[in-house]
Amino acid sequence: MEPLHNEHPLHLLARKLDSHHRLCPEDHEAILGLPCRVRKLEAQSYAMREGDRPELCAVLLSGYAFRHKLTGDGARQILSINIPGEALDFQNLFLEQSDHNVQMLTRGVVAEIPMTALQELVLTHSEVGRSILVATLVDASIFREWTVNIGRRSAPSRIAHLLCEFGYRVAAQKLDRDGVYELPITQEQLADATGLTAVHVNRVLQALQRDGLIERDRRIVRFVNWEGMRDLADFNPLYLHMRELGNETRVHVG
Repeated sequence: MEPLHNEHPLHLLARKLDSHHRLCPEDHEAILGLPCRVRKLEAQSYAMREGDRPELCAVLLSGYAFRHKLTGDGARQILSINIPGEALDFQNLFLEQSDHNVQMLTRGVVAEIPMTALQELVLTHSEVGRSILVATLVDASIFREWTVNIGRRSAPSRIAHLLCEFGYRVAAQKLDRDGVYELPITQEQLADATGLTAVHVNRVLQALQRDGLIERDRRIVRFVNWEGMRDLADFNPLYLHMRELGNETRVHVG
């Protein structure tokens, strides 16, 4: 989803922050008044590397990104997926060194805001600061849920949970098109997000279809039994801190 030419580069960020904590018109103007540089990033390019000094905070305008860490032998664990409208580096707002990587899943567009400008905004607009704090707390809640997902759920539940969460978040940010959602992630990346192998992920997707929970057509997966998927996934959207959405979701899977 490309940003519209007539929209301010930071309009999605303002809307996202307002969804966490109601902001007044002056706060919205302060967000839109932040200095930023818009640039395109290719798939697999890095918005932030572990060990970097965080001088810029990228806001995702289009495309998708993911957080991950690498073990000493090069194994990758994907920690979360980011969608348009989300800031990619609130976690490092007042830190001097990044402790993880942020990488693009797809080609996308970001607006890069100087950290010093964000710090000043937080210190001079308390309600914006509160909203950014809430956003980072929600990120922490998602990280906790992903830890439970990898550590305590079965393979089918892990995959189902990731699909449920992604569709729910995209809908809440109003990035859907007639109930259709894009999850541009390969089976190898799904494996790195769920602690499984790519072969195991493929078997789970086939089993979800065989059990009548989803329908697959190449890159398209449709939830035909949302209640069944939700139960299998042990999915309770409380940790996302959003209002509940509709039952039917379609997700594109790479």
